[in-house]
Amino acid sequence: MAQSLFQYGQIETTLVKAKEIRPYVERLITLARKGTLQSRQRLIALLGDRSVLSKEEQEKYDGMSAAQRRKVLTARSGRRHRAGKVPASYNKKKISFVAQSVVHKLITDVAPKFADRPGGYTRIIRLPKRRIGDAGDLAILQLLGEEGEKPKGVKKTVGQRRQKALDRVLFMEGKGGKRKGRGPQKKAAESSAKAAKEQPADQGPAEAGEAGTTD
Repeated sequence: MAQSLFQYGQIETTLVKAKEIRPYVERLITLARKGTLQSRQRLIALLGDRSVLSKEEQEKYDGMSAAQRRKVLTARSGRRHRAGKVPASYNKKKISFVAQSVVHKLITDVAPKFADRPGGYTRIIRLPKRRIGDAGDLAILQLLGEEGEKPKGVKKTVGQRRQKALDRVLFMEGKGGKRKGRGPQKKAAESSAKAAKEQPADQGPAEAGEAGTTD
């Protein structure tokens, strides 16, 4: 899950797993910020050295043959690690890209974005939907700076107490609002309007008052 997070910038999982993996991911980013050989070796021990591709490269990779895919994933495009540089011999085989290691991507692409940040490299966005099967709460674990596309279905809501206070203020100012219930003024206005509808058209106000007082 951590490898996929560094590869794509965000992953969708359950809320419990997102909270569990978040400290682990931030620890890896803190190690990657050091940029030393010891930190790289520690990252390989903790994270592994999986080959990763970008979204554009993944589409091209799906259309390749099995032999070309093997060359893309296993090319040692660097002195010590896979840096994503295409070997010169691959130009004749019409291979325009090769995979890079997730550790190299973490050190060169992800960690420099948080060079001036002491911590808090990720965010958890809770989704309004649930997982099919066990109805588990779903969430998005996202690296900061990767919020280009907002997840669908996420709505910014106001707290219940704050909404009630706002409705009360709008109601007192006469601007409406979502305040429930009817005040005395509103009840009087509704009763007068109902009486006006029930009053006959050929009967004046005085006659209506007299008619109401007679036995």
